[in-house]
Amino acid sequence: MERSRIAVAGASGLIGSALVRSLTADGHEVVRLVRHEPRSKSEVRWDPEGGRVDAAGLAGCDAVVNLAGAGVGDRRWTDAYKARIRSSRVLGTTALAEAVAAMDEKPRVFVNGSAMGYYGETGDRIVDEDSPAGSGFLPELCVEWEGAAAPARAAGVRTAFVRTGLVVARGGGAWGKLFPLFQAGLGARLGDGRQYWSYVSLHDEVAAIRHILDTDGLAGPFNVTAPTPLTNREITAAMGRVLHRPTLFAVPAPVLRAVLGEMAGDVLGSARVVPKRLLESGFTFAFPDIESAIRAA
Repeated sequence: MERSRIAVAGASGLIGSALVRSLTADGHEVVRLVRHEPRSKSEVRWDPEGGRVDAAGLAGCDAVVNLAGAGVGDRRWTDAYKARIRSSRVLGTTALAEAVAAMDEKPRVFVNGSAMGYYGETGDRIVDEDSPAGSGFLPELCVEWEGAAAPARAAGVRTAFVRTGLVVARGGGAWGKLFPLFQAGLGARLGDGRQYWSYVSLHDEVAAIRHILDTDGLAGPFNVTAPTPLTNREITAAMGRVLHRPTLFAVPAPVLRAVLGEMAGDVLGSARVVPKRLLESGFTFAFPDIESAIRAA
């Protein structure tokens, strides 16, 4: 992509901040959507849960990327927090999609966040973008989240969804919590460890988003996960090897359910997700296996 003006919602999050660093390093002008009063021309005011965005601030943007949303793993899933998770994604996406659709000079592409949680519990079954949505809170959320982008798509804007896996990074997300435990020698498999985890390095996550932004014709859902999902038992062993720490423990499923509540189902659930469409589009993973992804982090 030639040097462009690109709007990013969720620019302060793990993925968003890494994407902004990558874009600015290559000379792109990044406009951050913020909740506070803008402090510079590079910020645009929005209220995702209130469904409002300063559409005038998006003028001249060649692309809009929406990665905003309350953290799924940040706290226990009370009814109130589940409502916040939903509203921060669905209402924010609706506001951005409607703003994009109403622009006289529309962006070339709208990339919206999503998650591999779309597929729900898959067991040992391999799933790709042709597989149907699962059932439960996260799959239903992802379906509604992606559906909220309909106004942009209906207005003729190329619209893509990034169904992200577990991001291997030190700075946040699930792995941000795992690294300190493993470094302290407290790394453990979760439950029986047979559940599949579909992971992706932070580097490849950002590279995949940029690949979708840059490649004309790429629209619809894209699983952003490494090509070979592994079980939690295999990933636990790999963490131990790379960090040179023992992995002797296991956290029983009942303990996880007692501590995490409904969210334990996501930790203990199996998601064997592969990036079929991303690979078909010519994307190459820099860190396709778990040990290289852990080292990169």
